[in-house]
Amino acid sequence: MNDLLLRALRCEPVPRPPIWIMRQAGRYMPQYRALREKHSLWEMFHQPELAAAVTRQPIDHLGVDAAILFSDILVIAEALGLSVTFPSQGGPRVEPPIHTAAQVDALPLIPVQKALSYVFETIHLLKPTLDVPLIGFSGAPFTVASYFIDSSSHSAFERTQRWMQEDPASFHRLLEKIAQATIVYLSEQIRAGVDALQVFDSWASILNDAQFAEFSLPYLKQIVDAIAPSGIPVILFCRSSSLRAEALSSINPTGISFDWHLPMKELRQMVPAHIAVQGNLNPEFLKRSVQEREEELEKFLSSMRNERGFIVNLGHGVTPDIPFENVYHFVNRVCRE
Repeated sequence: MNDLLLRALRCEPVPRPPIWIMRQAGRYMPQYRALREKHSLWEMFHQPELAAAVTRQPIDHLGVDAAILFSDILVIAEALGLSVTFPSQGGPRVEPPIHTAAQVDALPLIPVQKALSYVFETIHLLKPTLDVPLIGFSGAPFTVASYFIDSSSHSAFERTQRWMQEDPASFHRLLEKIAQATIVYLSEQIRAGVDALQVFDSWASILNDAQFAEFSLPYLKQIVDAIAPSGIPVILFCRSSSLRAEALSSINPTGISFDWHLPMKELRQMVPAHIAVQGNLNPEFLKRSVQEREEELEKFLSSMRNERGFIVNLGHGVTPDIPFENVYHFVNRVCRE
């Protein structure tokens, strides 16, 4: 088995840095688009055979060093008695949206094993077919809560911001319910066979430092602490993570996935040596000319050569408008390192 990712997460010596890409299965891939023409996103997430096939596509066609489960951070809503829809236009929607403290208190905790059984079946299907680690994942409580509250609007999470300010106690109750369901969900992914986990706090970037310390970090810590006894590595990702390296390091995850606001070399020096660092190229670099891409990538890889605990990734997910060939050459270059 290619265990470069797991060795890098343990900050062990590796012959080259491992590479995988956030959103590595997606619309930039012709193979994905061919499946997407035949099936809705809901079908692709909920039918284990389809989800397993999509998860495998980047392994088969790019040669990345890890697979990440094809799913969505909002499927956890189904374990809280809510439904998720994936309209053809715009982002996912949670129904009914959560707008009151009474709704929070009425949220049931449906057994995750039953509500999300299709996710665990996907893992069972995938594991025997993979020779690279499988990454499971979830959304972080704050980000999931912000979708519960604001997913049907086009505001800059105005309801979420207002709720935090006007009734923090009930907002914390919502975060706690999501955190508890998420811990069970991730634990069940481990039981099904994932080799590593990533927790996405994608919308933590809308929080100021005080809000981040109150509404995001404690719940990330709950998850990290709950998973720690399993020995399964946990990577944390936030938008603006480069600006919160110290705070994220304080809760002792296995790794931190960084955006591009600071050079990776500088971030490596800010993060304790036993915590791996992942990232952090701007996806926009993949739209540039061949020469520009090669020069930027060479500079990036040279800056981190011989550093332990380094995983190559983008600072955010690959976007649909990036040519597949550019992603392929990016992965291939890193694999030759």
